[in-house]
Amino acid sequence: MHTAPRLIVAVTLAVGLAGCSKEAPPPPSAVPATVPATPPPVAPVAPAAPAGVLGAVVHPADNPTSPEKVALGHQLFFDARLSVDGSASCYSCHLNEDGNGGHDATAMGPGAKKLPRHSPVIWNVGFLPVHYWDGRAPSLEAQATGAWSGGNMGVGKENLDKKAKELEAIAGYKTAFDKAFPGEGVTAATVVKALSAYERTLICDNTAFDRHTKGDATALSDQQKRGLDLFQGKAGCVACHMPPFFSAAYASPTGAFFNVGIGTAGKAEADVDVGRMSVTKLDTDWAAFKVPSLRNISKSAPYFHDGSVATLADAVKLMASGGIKNKNLTPLMTDKKLSDAEQADIVAFLGGLDCGASLDKPTLP
Repeated sequence: MHTAPRLIVAVTLAVGLAGCSKEAPPPPSAVPATVPATPPPVAPVAPAAPAGVLGAVVHPADNPTSPEKVALGHQLFFDARLSVDGSASCYSCHLNEDGNGGHDATAMGPGAKKLPRHSPVIWNVGFLPVHYWDGRAPSLEAQATGAWSGGNMGVGKENLDKKAKELEAIAGYKTAFDKAFPGEGVTAATVVKALSAYERTLICDNTAFDRHTKGDATALSDQQKRGLDLFQGKAGCVACHMPPFFSAAYASPTGAFFNVGIGTAGKAEADVDVGRMSVTKLDTDWAAFKVPSLRNISKSAPYFHDGSVATLADAVKLMASGGIKNKNLTPLMTDKKLSDAEQADIVAFLGGLDCGASLDKPTLP
């Protein structure tokens, strides 16, 4: 008999299979990340999670939500006219056919410019405390500003207001902004606020796993139930990817960043993407990256911050075997000695985290 699903209630930090942004980092964060000296003990378990386990998205005081903002942000998210040359939209990096993550190993900016990091899945992004693979953006608004001005859309920070004026010249947008932001109209700030309001509506909370926790005995297959037992037990995945978000990054106000060795093999130290260290300037954060959610993970290959692992089976194998050895490998990474069959069961369970939804393409002004 398979055990009932167990939700980890202790805050244990860890590592992941997918991630967030791809632009050059801004000035250092004031809050450092830390790496525990020893792996945490197995946390106590709680009863199955009730309905609505994700809770409510918190909206900033200076950007309360409204239907008008969300509808406007939805249009802006899909509109390539926001980019420097009209060739890229936010959606370009978060395609439905790629599980709402990136198609390529690393993102492509305007002019087919290759960027350094992989685009993440953005379901439940509104719950994250910090954003980007290195956690440099403290809000969705800051992340949207960085993506719009930086490599993703190439506009340049000094040109955001000019780009907003171009949008204002489109009659449909002027009307929509006047409704969403009375007295403010079309500005760089209101563009960012509308985008963020829309992104906070992207909720994934009705996976097969979620239905299983609510008592649907048929929601997961027998193989997926075996995989769930392994995920919570022998494999120790919940130390890194605890429900309901399946990422420790949601559990701390400063996020969770760990080095699992991705991007270090065969490289000189000077050529390694230092990740979180670029923000904190701490040696303990060298080559550490955000723990991503595993929701929709089976749909969003390739994996990790550099998109270097092509399949979910290979990603599970790498994590289960203890990662890639390097000078800063987190002690959380150990060889779990899983058989091929056990690894296959975990892969099957991760399919039970599919969101089963897609982003609707709106009509643009």
